[in-house]
Amino acid sequence: MVVSKSWTMVRHFVGLPKLEDFKLIEKELPPLKDGEVLLESEFWSVDPYMRPYSKLALKEGDVMMGSQVARVVESKNPAFAIGDYYVARSGWTTNFISDGKELRAIPSSWPGSLPKSLALGAVGMPGITAYAGLQEICAPKPGEVFLVNSAAGAVGTIVGQIAKIKGCKVVGSAGSDQKVAYLKEIGFDEAFNYKTVSSLDEALKEASSEGYDCYFENVGGKFADAALQQMKNFGRIAVCGCVSTYNDSIPQKGPYIQPLILFKQLRMEGFLVTQYENKPIYKEAQKQLLDWILEGKVKYHEHITNGFENMPAGFIGMLNGENTGKAIIKA
Repeated sequence: MVVSKSWTMVRHFVGLPKLEDFKLIEKELPPLKDGEVLLESEFWSVDPYMRPYSKLALKEGDVMMGSQVARVVESKNPAFAIGDYYVARSGWTTNFISDGKELRAIPSSWPGSLPKSLALGAVGMPGITAYAGLQEICAPKPGEVFLVNSAAGAVGTIVGQIAKIKGCKVVGSAGSDQKVAYLKEIGFDEAFNYKTVSSLDEALKEASSEGYDCYFENVGGKFADAALQQMKNFGRIAVCGCVSTYNDSIPQKGPYIQPLILFKQLRMEGFLVTQYENKPIYKEAQKQLLDWILEGKVKYHEHITNGFENMPAGFIGMLNGENTGKAIIKA
């Protein structure tokens, strides 16, 4: 008998999620049927997208959405061997049964020097998000100026480093002096603490007086209002997220952006990484990111919260910006 533990969403979030919005439940799993496998989660991902999507995709009482790295512990499917590792989307749960169709294998050749949790971070969804959005929408050229906000997060750290590999001058913003120091450490040319500058406009101008060719948007809100003003003509903007608005009960109101897009002839495109899952760029991104990490060209940082029982706290901390790099929960 295997008992699975899961975190459920008690109620839809109002503002920033709170610990009392979650409930831990236990469920006895049935015996495996032919074609099924039983997996045990070792790492879980907490990500900003969970905040808006929880309202769109979940009912109150549902298991929280999310991905994990899990190990096969029992198998009645010859395609899945005990001990093999997979990335799954089974939510905040410790054990689960799968028919294997939604599992993504972690290669048996995965370097022993790298934690498998990277399959949820720099070599997983966030890294592929960074790679695909940068390549497909921003398409930076050597010598261009590249701006990324939430630059010390799971996606932003990878975006900035890829832009440097592409030959760009890279400017990043983050929410603490420690994060700014980390951005400089991994190769950002300029970085600033958006919480302490007296003016976003002035901080952006000081970092790049000539303006910006590319902008990778993770934050939205007032930052976007300031950044759009300083885009160069024919600039490209990849809209990956707008985390500054996720906890708002009343939608923010900002300036009208259409004149800026029109007269600067900007390209501004929102994207979800899921649109690339069945395209060649997905595997290309995984292979390239893994190679860059092994070569030392891309550095990663994980913010680890230990213990499945601490998942809600880790999620809330991530939304509060406590993490540098990828926020991971470890069993």
